[in-house]
This record gives sequence, C-alpha cells and structure tokens, in this order.
Amino acid sequence: MNKSIHKVLSTIVPVRHENIDTDQIIPARFLKATNKDGFGKNLFRDWRYHNDDEAQPKTDFVLNHPIWKGRILVAGKNFGCGSSREHAAWAIKHHGFDVVVSSFFADIFKNNALNNFLLPVQVSDKFLDLLFTLTHSDPSLEVLVDLEQQLISIPSTGDSEAFEINNYKKTCLLNGYDDIDYLLSMRPEIEAYEKQ
Repeated sequence: MNKSIHKVLSTIVPVRHENIDTDQIIPARFLKATNKDGFGKNLFRDWRYHNDDEAQPKTDFVLNHPIWKGRILVAGKNFGCGSSREHAAWAIKHHGFDVVVSSFFADIFKNNALNNFLLPVQVSDKFLDLLFTLTHSDPSLEVLVDLEQQLISIPSTGDSEAFEINNYKKTCLLNGYDDIDYLLSMRPEIEAYEKQ
C-alpha cells in the first residue's frame, strides 16, 4: 500500500450521491475482520451487486463499469457521515483510491482517512459540480491533486481550487508517516533537547 502522497494525476471515479454514510461505503456485516486486508473488495458492496452476489454485478454502478477507473474518488456532499467506523477509509484505500473529493466530509471520516493515508480534498459545491459535469462528458478527464501546493486542478481546462489540510497531517502524508513514524523522525531534535 502506497503511504506517501505528493501529486496524484488520475482519471476519476464519480459517485454522484449526497450523504453517503459509512454503512453504504462498507456494510456492517463486513466489520468482523481484525486487520485491514480484504475490505477493498466490499467497497459499496450493496450498491455493486444484486442480492450480495458477486456473480450478479449491477452494471449501472460506476465501480462495475470499465470506463470509470482511477485513483481519485469524487463523491457528493456530506461524504462519510454515520458511524465512526475506520473500516470505511480502509475499504476506499484498499480498493485503490488515494484521494476522495467532496464538498463536505464528516469530521470522523476525514480523520480516519488521513490516518490511513487517504487524502480527503474538500472543494466548493461549484468545483464539485464542474468535476461531475466534465467527467460525465469525458471519462478520460484527468485531475491533478498536488498536496504540497494544496491545489486540485483540471489540466485540460485550467480550472483549479485550493484546499485546506492540517499541517501535521500534511507532513505525515508527504513523508508516509503514521504518528509513531513522525515521532521517530523527530528523534535527533528530542535527543538534542534532552542533552540541554
């Protein structure tokens, strides 16, 4: 699994639904595992299959259609609401996404995403609508997410928008650090302070 994130240039997978909750992202019946493995295959499980049967995919759902692929998931407003399950971030990351774009994220989902090397990019409603409109006209549309510059852009049109991120989490994502890695990276400074 890729941990560090600098720039992500990718086509996008549009899920144009608002108020997508964590049970829709990963249904509760799949929360029995004690590690992160295997959650990606159950992302949006109930939206992807008839009668929970992988042999009966719903062909109208984006994850089942070959033209929609990429490392950037674009979703409607209020993404990740509902329960606080961290498994939602696991499922998205392990399905192959590095970035989720929405015009609003539930706070707990946003924190879980950042802790699992999944970058939540919050944009304006106007920019979100533009992404949906352009990608439905052209599924090969590429979007660039530049974490260092905190900028999301559409290279083919020149449209762009800045996004906010906590400086500590930005440092962690740029370096592929979890909280322990971050503390270990500060070891020389800590040791120097202790010697004073």
